[in-house]
Amino acid sequence: MKPVVLWTDAVLFLQFIGALLYGWRVARTPHLAATWSQTFKDPAGAAAATVLAVFVALGLADSVHFRLGLASAPGEAAAYSPVTTSLLDRLLVHQLEGAETSYSQPLATHAFERRTQVTEQGAARDYPRLKHAARDLTDPPAQWRADVFARAAIGIAAGAAAAACLAALAAGWLARRSGIGIVAAARQIASGRTAYPLRTVLATAAAVCVLAGLIASLAAEYHVFGTDRVGNDLLAVVLKSVRTALVIGTMTTLVTLPIAAGLGLAAGYLGGVVDEAIQYVVTVINSIPYVLLIAAGVLILIVYLDTHPDQFQTAAERTDARLFFLCVILGMTTWTDLCRLIRGEVLKLRELDFVQAAHAFGVPAVRIMRVHLLPNVMHVILINIVINFSSLVLAEAILSYVGVGVDPSMASFGTLINTARFELGRQPVIWWTLATSFSFMFMLVLSANVFADAVRDAFDPRAARR
Repeated sequence: MKPVVLWTDAVLFLQFIGALLYGWRVARTPHLAATWSQTFKDPAGAAAATVLAVFVALGLADSVHFRLGLASAPGEAAAYSPVTTSLLDRLLVHQLEGAETSYSQPLATHAFERRTQVTEQGAARDYPRLKHAARDLTDPPAQWRADVFARAAIGIAAGAAAAACLAALAAGWLARRSGIGIVAAARQIASGRTAYPLRTVLATAAAVCVLAGLIASLAAEYHVFGTDRVGNDLLAVVLKSVRTALVIGTMTTLVTLPIAAGLGLAAGYLGGVVDEAIQYVVTVINSIPYVLLIAAGVLILIVYLDTHPDQFQTAAERTDARLFFLCVILGMTTWTDLCRLIRGEVLKLRELDFVQAAHAFGVPAVRIMRVHLLPNVMHVILINIVINFSSLVLAEAILSYVGVGVDPSMASFGTLINTARFELGRQPVIWWTLATSFSFMFMLVLSANVFADAVRDAFDPRAARR
């Protein structure tokens, strides 16, 4: 295989490495460690972090891209497939290669629409049998229910076994750390008498394991969430949509932060003409509907991509370039709110004694902003980043709905919702596309919002008291 590093892959892994380095710094900084520990001591925050970790794992697995090698004669140069695949694609190979011809309902054995079929008795319109579902059933109407229940029971049992292994590992870790027996450690976890809410985390992990086991067991033989218009398995589509949401929710922040932090610090500390100029720019940008700004940027980008197809070796690189620049455009048009928050905080900080003393000793303004002001507004920046993650995920859905989001060939929640609006207007209704995309996006956004609340309460105790 030939490794392929897309632009968004590099950014996503750099962010992951940066998060690990930040975690290492937090562990070595007592006041940061104490603050973050409050976040994870909140049972709701710990449960949300567990769910987010699952989504992050899916996104990272879908960011390891490569091109498979093709058969070549001895002595010939190695040839590779023009299709870029990922580690998650290899895990979902059964779903990706098991495409049907059109719609099918969740766990169905036959297609959703009638088709003309030619048999020995002649031509007739009927619901054709699915090619990649319930292949072992000789009489689907009679055997379907028992087969689904049997596979569901196996999946639930496997998930429960995995959850039990996690609980045993957690009890063993606590026993070794506390110097007590493993049975006593298990009792502490079960009663909730631990420094961190291990009981809540394990319960959340158990629910995830059971749900994953159930889905995996059924997906081996059925389309768990049905298929779309061209027969693609919706389970594979929504799992691949997670990466798109993560890229937009995190990469946009990388573009927003330098602009918002730099201009916010300059406006708040320098004041005068600098403040007026920055506020004028902020007011002008806020006066234009952000959808129009993004639409204009995306349309310019599409024209460029269409006129320079030779710059991309595969279709995946082209769609990834559009996603990359969409994040850049989003970041350059959504920094104004954070800039105003930072400016307001700096206006208070610059009057404090330590800032005035630094100014009196002749410390340059740039150093004051970098050393004295920026660390004291990091809590505002961090809270805003975590809260805005869910907003950016929803923004992608809205932009794709109006046609200026990611490439239509890229899996995303917005693309699925945009497709669902046409399916809900037909008869009979195709409901499972919207239900599947909404459920996964709801879990991602809800867990992000709950975790954001825990971070806000830890870094801004005044908000918790209010």
